[in-house]
Amino acid sequence: MSDVLLCLSTCPDEPSARRIADALVEEGLAACVNRLPGLESTYRWKGELCREPEQLLLIKTVRTRFEAMKGRLLALHPYELPELVAVEVAAGHAGYLDWVVQACEARTSGASAAP
Repeated sequence: MSDVLLCLSTCPDEPSARRIADALVEEGLAACVNRLPGLESTYRWKGELCREPEQLLLIKTVRTRFEAMKGRLLALHPYELPELVAVEVAAGHAGYLDWVVQACEARTSGASAAP
């Protein structure tokens, strides 16, 4: 088991998804954020069935940065109740997982990391 987390969050549109992704990576709270457009989410909100287009964010971060990343995402997110789910990465390409850790640590120490 690694310290890497794959976090999922949805955004209502491209501008909010880009703003969140850019901030998380620029501030060293995530090594990488993929934005996947073209989703349609179905959910119940305040008693009503809703179907909305969304963009999915796949956020790669580390356990030690999760709380800070969560706080920043919640501060930037336009939803009243943003989705944020973290999944522990059980296995993966060791070099990539090492890069995720280094990228998150590098930003806090002032260094830079590239894949």
